[in-house]
Amino acid sequence: MSLEALSTNGVSIWLDDLSRTRIESGSLAKSVAEDSVVGVTTNPTIFAAALAEGSGYEDQLSELKASGTSTEDAVDALTVRDVQLACDILEPVYDATGGRDGRVSIEVPPTLAHDAEGTAECARKLHRMIDRPGVMIKIPATPEGLRAITAVTAEGISVNVTLIFSLDRYRRVVEAYINGLERAREAGHDLSTIHSVASIFVSRVDTEVDKRLENIGTDAAMALRGKAGIANCRAAYRIAEEQFSSERFAVLEAAGANRQRPLWASTGTKNPEYRDTLYVEELTAPGTVNTMPEKTLRAYADHGEDKGDTVTGTAAEASSVLDALAAAGIDYADVMRVLEEEGLQKFDDSWAELVQTVEEGLR
Repeated sequence: MSLEALSTNGVSIWLDDLSRTRIESGSLAKSVAEDSVVGVTTNPTIFAAALAEGSGYEDQLSELKASGTSTEDAVDALTVRDVQLACDILEPVYDATGGRDGRVSIEVPPTLAHDAEGTAECARKLHRMIDRPGVMIKIPATPEGLRAITAVTAEGISVNVTLIFSLDRYRRVVEAYINGLERAREAGHDLSTIHSVASIFVSRVDTEVDKRLENIGTDAAMALRGKAGIANCRAAYRIAEEQFSSERFAVLEAAGANRQRPLWASTGTKNPEYRDTLYVEELTAPGTVNTMPEKTLRAYADHGEDKGDTVTGTAAEASSVLDALAAAGIDYADVMRVLEEEGLQKFDDSWAELVQTVEEGLR
C-alpha cells in the first residue's frame, strides 16, 4: 500500500534498472502491475551490469557477431532492444497517461558530454532506432548538453535531463527546455506530445557535503549532516513552481505544452545511518518523479511512511538549511562542481566497462 499511496500523492514511480532478464522473466511487467511502477530509467552503469551479470543476450550477441557488427553498433543494438521491449511493456501506461508516464530513458554516450552537436545527433539517432513513443533520451546538463536539449526539444523529442546538481544549473535546464518548446511551436510541432523531466541528484549531494561537514567537525556542522540533498531538491521544486507559473510559459501551456517535472535521482541512501526510505518520504510532492533502484523500491514497499506532501511550502526552510551550510563553511559552488566532474567520470568509466563487456560478449 505504501507505493500506491505514494502514487496517489502525485509521485510517478520509475524503476532505476533494466535488463533483458528483468524483461523476459516478467519482473518488469509485475512491477508495473503490482508496485505502481510507471517508468524506467537506465544509464551506462545499469547496462554494463546487465550485460556482465545477466542472461538473455546470448542469441542477439551471436547474431551480431555473425553479421560482423562493430562493437559500437552492437552496444546500440543491445541497449536499444532492451528499451524497445520495456517501452512495449509500458505502452498501456503511456496511453493511459497521455505520454506523461510509461517512459523509458536511454542515455547518449557520456563521451559526448562536451559536444553539443554530437549529443543532438546521437539523440536523434537513438530516437529513430527505438521508434517508440515512450522513449526519453537522457542528456547530461553540461553547458553543451543544454544547447543539445534545446535543439532536440525543438524537434519534438522528449528529453530526460540528467546529472543536475546545482540550483543555478537547474534554472538553466528549465530555460533550455522552454527555449526548445518555443522553437517547437514555431516549427509547428504538437507541443502536447513533448514531455521532459529534470533529474536532480540527491544522495550524492549528501555524501559530498557530509564528508566536508565531518572534516569541519563542529557541533553546528555535524548537526547538518543528511540535510543538504533534501534542501537542494526542495529549493529546486520551488524554482519549478515559479518558472512554470510564469507568463512566458503560460503562452506555451495554452498551446498544449507540458511542464517539465523534477525527477529525484540517486535516491538510494548511501549512508547506512540514514533511513533507507529517507529520499522518498522527504521528497513526496505532486508533479514529481522518483526513480528508485530495486532495493529502495522494496524498502519503501515494506516500511515506507506516507507523510503526504513533504515538499510544497518548504522553500524557506530549505533556504535556511543552505544558508546554515554556508555559515558552517560549506562552499556550495565547489561541492556542485566536484559532483558534476565526478558524475561525468563515473559515466565515462561505466561506458568504457559497457564497451568492454560487449567486446567480450562478441568474442
